[in-house]
Amino acid sequence: MFANRFTALLDANVLVPALTRNMILSLAAAEFFRPRWSPRIMDETERAIMRMREGQGKADASVDAARARNAIERAFEDASVTGFEVIEKGLIEGTDLPDPDDAHVIAAAIETGASIIVTDNLKHFPPDILATHGIEAKTANAFLADTVDLKPEKAAHAIAMMRIRFRNPALTANDLLLLMEARGLGDSADLLRDHMHVL
Repeated sequence: MFANRFTALLDANVLVPALTRNMILSLAAAEFFRPRWSPRIMDETERAIMRMREGQGKADASVDAARARNAIERAFEDASVTGFEVIEKGLIEGTDLPDPDDAHVIAAAIETGASIIVTDNLKHFPPDILATHGIEAKTANAFLADTVDLKPEKAAHAIAMMRIRFRNPALTANDLLLLMEARGLGDSADLLRDHMHVL
């Protein structure tokens, strides 16, 4: 089974936007891949969601952020990666990273045997450094498109189930595709458009 051999380490910046997060995790739930993250990534995710909610004027921003984190962690109880501190230290000391603060993401990916780091911050994850560990980095848009393209009909079913859960506001299939394009997920929207009968 694909999910048993393919692991993706999800960076905080792809878990913060609700649509991107829901699409990625819907495909993970459909067993296209195994999602992984670390407690530190989840801390960053929770803080970023809280800041985003505060920017939207939400009075209970911290509650919303904690609720979102708890929902993610409950849905994938085996996704948390720990015990990578030695790897992280080695990367910081022995590798010329653009941002040493992101060493923990690479270290978690190495520790869990991930093939891909899904991040919208590619400049902090140099391909030559990742390649020495058999890892590549892809944006959420590219990762989602590649994943959908594996089994488009199955992916469309998974995304359709996600769409049905959206209530405020409810979305038609066409609404969803337009929203995906507006959120920078146009490549996967193009692939799903051929499966509107499912979506």
